[in-house]
Amino acid sequence: MLDIATAYNKYGFLGNDFLTWLWFIIETDQDITRIMGSKEPVSLDIGNSLVLENTLGDKSKEKITIKGDQAGLEEGTTALKKGAKVTEMNLLCTLGQEEEYKFTIKGESFNITGLKTPAAGRDGSDDEIEGLILEKAHLLFRITQVIDTLFLAYLYLRTADDWKDNGLRQMRAWIYND
Repeated sequence: MLDIATAYNKYGFLGNDFLTWLWFIIETDQDITRIMGSKEPVSLDIGNSLVLENTLGDKSKEKITIKGDQAGLEEGTTALKKGAKVTEMNLLCTLGQEEEYKFTIKGESFNITGLKTPAAGRDGSDDEIEGLILEKAHLLFRITQVIDTLFLAYLYLRTADDWKDNGLRQMRAWIYND
């Protein structure tokens, strides 16, 4: 059995690769509902920030940060062409017709930061606090379930025998506009 440090060093790339794959499926308009096997519609969009990192040969790193509501992602695709990976991504996720979540996810640790869930029902009475807490916990569970399900779908594709011939080839075609 691997200890935590060894596992991190061996598989630490997976989170950043996953975020790069998420960008790929978002930009190529793939059916996220179908990928997840969900009964309700699920959509993902890139929010207002994207961070990419490229490890250079001399142990230095190049970091590209794209921020802003109307920011173009051209610098990001150029960085991908140079070998960069997405290390942090702000996402907008819509579940069903109305549940909208906004958050940032980091590839290295899968930390979700700045999470904004749909508003929980509020009537202001102290008797309803327990219900509000349970509703908020349910909303948190739903968004983590989306990320977990997408990560499992990515792992399934990434470990498939035809990954290099199929998935990786499609991602390279997207990156290089082939």
